[in-house]
Amino acid sequence: MLTSYAKQKGRALSEQKSSLSRFAPLFIILASSLWGVDGIVLRPALFTLPVPLVVFIESSIVAILLTPFFIKRYSELKKLTYLDWLAFLGVALSGGAIGVMAITKALFYVNYVNLSVVVLIQKLQPVFAIFLAAVFLKERLPKTFFIWAGMALAGAYLMTFGLSLPQWTQGDKTTAAALLSLLAAFSFGSSTVLSKRALKHVEFKLGTYLRFLISSGVMLIIVLSAGDISQISDVSNKQMLIFLLIAFSTGGPAIFLYYYGLRRITASVATICELAFPLTAVLLEYLLRGNMLGPVQWLGVFILFAGIIKVSRLQNAA
Repeated sequence: MLTSYAKQKGRALSEQKSSLSRFAPLFIILASSLWGVDGIVLRPALFTLPVPLVVFIESSIVAILLTPFFIKRYSELKKLTYLDWLAFLGVALSGGAIGVMAITKALFYVNYVNLSVVVLIQKLQPVFAIFLAAVFLKERLPKTFFIWAGMALAGAYLMTFGLSLPQWTQGDKTTAAALLSLLAAFSFGSSTVLSKRALKHVEFKLGTYLRFLISSGVMLIIVLSAGDISQISDVSNKQMLIFLLIAFSTGGPAIFLYYYGLRRITASVATICELAFPLTAVLLEYLLRGNMLGPVQWLGVFILFAGIIKVSRLQNAA
């Protein structure tokens, strides 16, 4: 009887996990969409502040807000190995510090107007993530994965540029923005792979907290080294409200959703789902600033969505 009950319970848990994995890509897509809102709607109001200070304040606020969750799960730190801590440090450096600073500075350079170059190069993130996942996580993917991943990237290009080539019309600032976007793409791609490794022995809740705690520590060192800490007094009441909005929407909750989904799918699938970020950014550009998408660009939107859906189905079938 006990053996039979244990088997039934095991099957039930297995089915529950399978059901959660089926919807895991949706959590990644939702989190990435929130980051698109961050870039277009919220972050422009912080333009007058030094980039390291912006990243330090937002990381610190989220870390403080999540402290109660950490206290309840403090004992779980014993599960972390030396390699786990290294992975979390890598996440903080790549995704929490370098990646966020790079993409923020890139957008500041183009004054949130010429998003095309920044968004395009940001789409190179899956290329880096898939390569790094294969090298470090030994993820094996069916050949069809690369077909649909390539389709998603092609759709993302059409969505951004149509049939035209990128226009490099803002001189050195655009060039600098492009290089920073390339750095951000590599950093976020690395962060996706490292996050997958970091969550090996802890739940996504504790993983979310550690990501922000370590990131805020790294950013404090950077801010102090750059001498930007004195400018914290320049933060206006409106900007502090923006920081709080980021903390309660596109900061902590977005990473929370992202890690929840990431524990249940491969890093390679997750990075394709993250293409929802540039899609959201382009759509918001149209809705808020009237930048109309042409027929070819809308075709790109369809192709992008199709690629993301196909990749997600490959994960479900695995």
